[in-house]
Amino acid sequence: MAKQPENVLVFIEMDHGKVAEVSLELVCQARELADTLGVTVDAIILSGTNVDIHGETIISYGCDTVHTVCDSRLEFYETLPYAKIVSDFIRESKPQIVLFGATAIGRDMAPRVASDLRTGLTADCTDLQIGDHEDKKQKKTFKNILYQIRPAFGGNIIAAIITPEHKPQMATVREGVIKLSVPDKNRKGAIKPFENINWDELQFINTVLERTIHEKKVNLKGASIVVAGGGGVASKEDFDLIKQLAATLGGVVGASRAAVDNGYIGKEHQVGQTGTTIRPKLYIACGISGAIQHRAGMDQSGKIIAINNDPEAPIFNVAHYGIVGDLHKVLPMMIKAYKGKS
Repeated sequence: MAKQPENVLVFIEMDHGKVAEVSLELVCQARELADTLGVTVDAIILSGTNVDIHGETIISYGCDTVHTVCDSRLEFYETLPYAKIVSDFIRESKPQIVLFGATAIGRDMAPRVASDLRTGLTADCTDLQIGDHEDKKQKKTFKNILYQIRPAFGGNIIAAIITPEHKPQMATVREGVIKLSVPDKNRKGAIKPFENINWDELQFINTVLERTIHEKKVNLKGASIVVAGGGGVASKEDFDLIKQLAATLGGVVGASRAAVDNGYIGKEHQVGQTGTTIRPKLYIACGISGAIQHRAGMDQSGKIIAINNDPEAPIFNVAHYGIVGDLHKVLPMMIKAYKGKS
């Protein structure tokens, strides 16, 4: 009898020698899904150096078993060998759910794995849930399937996508949409090497001649305070008000897509569906209308202050505090007030 799917699997991505934060977020999400299903959480991690040292960290966030593959040829990500190893592992372990981060690596590898396994894949999910589905045409009810939730039609609607008749159910999940749980350092789990690999089948066709690493200039995800400007700022010069308020508060500068498209600031500052998803303690939205695409990236902030001269702006629907007024007048007063307190 074929083995029945009985676990949730997370692909662990490495980021400059450390476990990528999005992978730890996925382990936390996988733990919730697995607890609902009554199954275990597994993870697979590939690297060119010993990765056992990262196993305890992954376990502390909710993983039960970490499967490792270590070989010097895997030091740098390559599509073909990475996808082949992960596909072979999935065939052997038969998970019912497989999760990847919606990163450059995840977006490159997950479609290849899904195609190889002849299953579906939902990209850029912002939420995952377990539920039932009734197919009225087939007069069949599918129990405990994965609802893969993501914005669609330019972010104007939220779609729930299912693949009830195909396993594994696969999804890539955006960075920052899942809240990291507090790691349990006393949590026990297993670290096992995955050795059933036919290395002769792997295609190592690339050679890395040089690798240059550029540090991120903007750390939106790690900021406690974000002051963001939108199209209502009106000009690149006026965007200096956003920067001044952020500097006064010790925060980071954010922006809506409209501000980026208008050339007021670089894309690395963009918050929203096509930018970065963040959860700061304080988010100040200045001249941002609050389209659903932008709200998807910041509506989980601890406190939201919105400044807009349109009292009907959608941003006020998610704001804890709203100021209806001209930001060119409001921001100088805020800067003066905060500087006076400091």
